[in-house]
Amino acid sequence: MANQRRDVFRFRIELLDIQPPIWREILVPASYSFWDLHVAIQDAMGWEDYHLHEFQVPEPESGELLRIGLPDDEGFGTGTVTLPGWTVGVIEWIEEAGQTFDYDYDFGDGWKHRITLVGVEPRIKGQRYPQCLAGARACPPEDCGGVWGYENLVEALLDPKHPDHEDLRNWVPNGWGPEIFKASDVRFDNPKRRWKLVFGEA
Repeated sequence: MANQRRDVFRFRIELLDIQPPIWREILVPASYSFWDLHVAIQDAMGWEDYHLHEFQVPEPESGELLRIGLPDDEGFGTGTVTLPGWTVGVIEWIEEAGQTFDYDYDFGDGWKHRITLVGVEPRIKGQRYPQCLAGARACPPEDCGGVWGYENLVEALLDPKHPDHEDLRNWVPNGWGPEIFKASDVRFDNPKRRWKLVFGEA
């Protein structure tokens, strides 16, 4: 059983429906809430936290999906309330290697991530967490139109004769390329700072 003060979770994050895969492997404290994990996923993947998000975690006994993210009293029309992520500890639902759950980001573009708990490890004294250990390929640019838009974007960027090549080359972030990623470049924000930034509280 994981200990939230002494252990860290090793998670693999994979963006679904894109080949070759876009993925990251991170270590986060076992004391993290789902809000904290959301911030770590955003930073590791390279998203900019512009849009809504939601975790979908299967309940072990019933298999029903527990929805965790930004508070929602109306269930976004699904009839299911979304619990506020900062009130739910990851360890309450996830602590066995091999467990998987989903993380949706930007309901318009529809980015779905599969999160897998690779393992539970002891904290190393003096190490700072979270950490990005490995990964592959760049995160799609924000608002590029989901999987279909991303595939068209990459096709146009790789073909100088494509009619949209020049416009899209100027539109993507400076230095962005579909294969560019270095785990050592990842910088993690403080989840409490991000919460205050999002909700405008001092």
